[in-house]
Amino acid sequence: MHPRIQRPFPVTPRRQRGSVTVLMVIALAAITLMAALAVDGGHMLLNKTRLQNAVDAAALSGAKTLSQVTGATTSASATRAAALLTLNANANATGNAELATAIGGNANAGTFAVVELASNVYGPFSYPGPTNATYVRVTVSSYRLTGFFWSFVQSFGAAGLGSKAVAAMATAGPSPTSPCDLAPLMVCGDPTKYSPSTGVFWGFKFGDLQDLKTGSGTSSAIGPGNYQLLDFGSGGSAVRDDMAGGGSVCRSVGQSVTTAPGNKVGPTSEGLNTRFGQYNGPVSASQYPPDLIVSYSTPVISWNNSSTPPRAEFKGQPVISTGGTLTAGSNAVLGYKDWLASSAACAAGSGSGCQSGGVFERRMLKVVIGNCTGKNNGATSIPVLGFGCYFVVQPAGSTGSTSEIFGQFVQECQGDNVPGPNPSGDTGPQIIQLYKTYINTTTPSTDS
Repeated sequence: MHPRIQRPFPVTPRRQRGSVTVLMVIALAAITLMAALAVDGGHMLLNKTRLQNAVDAAALSGAKTLSQVTGATTSASATRAAALLTLNANANATGNAELATAIGGNANAGTFAVVELASNVYGPFSYPGPTNATYVRVTVSSYRLTGFFWSFVQSFGAAGLGSKAVAAMATAGPSPTSPCDLAPLMVCGDPTKYSPSTGVFWGFKFGDLQDLKTGSGTSSAIGPGNYQLLDFGSGGSAVRDDMAGGGSVCRSVGQSVTTAPGNKVGPTSEGLNTRFGQYNGPVSASQYPPDLIVSYSTPVISWNNSSTPPRAEFKGQPVISTGGTLTAGSNAVLGYKDWLASSAACAAGSGSGCQSGGVFERRMLKVVIGNCTGKNNGATSIPVLGFGCYFVVQPAGSTGSTSEIFGQFVQECQGDNVPGPNPSGDTGPQIIQLYKTYINTTTPSTDS
């Protein structure tokens, strides 16, 4: 008996029928999934870019507004309104219809985006934020997008994709560089009294009234013959132009500045007073426009050198600053906060006394704060401790005894290191720029 020989099972074309179809179905499914992800992924990337651009613009707008209304009681709300208005304006731009629909108009922008303020670029951010806030953060935590093939892909077991949405964050604030176009003035600071966390800068705090330039017969911390003027050029013409805002001098902390003995009353007042719309000598409004607001109290503040200690007086009463508000006995004195509120009203189109052709912040001076320890009369070199942004309270007098320049300390002054000889082209003591957004002091956000 012979064993049965097993022969291979014959594979015929008839038996292979349909196998290609199965492979095609699998291949088409894979191609469809990849195409779907490509379409939705491209859509997400496009809208992430659009959202980030809108959020960046909103943060910049908010920070710029905050720099203009710092110290005002409505600064936080004005900052938030400006940021949300810019966000909505960008959403309404051509090509951003989907973003505009998601926001649902400016009235709903506050539920779509969160605007917060902080005094440090690292935070903590909150609303309305601290009173000394300078940085603005705008956050959109979830911008939901049309799904196209998103749900179809999830039906194949890709539920881990989650909802189709993008997020964005942006932080903006003042530039951290040393200022340029400095006024040729210097006040003496205390190097041991620098505590930004408590609002003290070389012994000065917000609202303090300071004699930025002494008059004849007034004692000077630098020494006899020095009236707190700095040598930034040659002669009175340089003083005039620098005081008017046409200077281009830059200094850094640690460098030294040289004092310029002599009062130079004429050039000083001719330059400074252009900021109040007063023109004498070779200066003009076309070259040096006035501030938006030129109002000040009369009679002007004077310096009483015979009192102990010497002091600024208004109507015979010492001038006191309380949180930036100036008073002298029962008399109110127009100061920084009054100017700030009036400027904000002018910018909103509802103010009074607004100067035609006026430029915001012309009454803000960037002044050197120096270490005058051990210095004396004559031209001398003073180490730079830092810079102060001072609000000029009133015009300078035209005689030696009335040539004082009174200013209120507003904040430590920084800038863009770019000289601006044309004041109308200068945005103020600082420029506003974007910063990397941080979740904490060491961890950057992936959505900024």
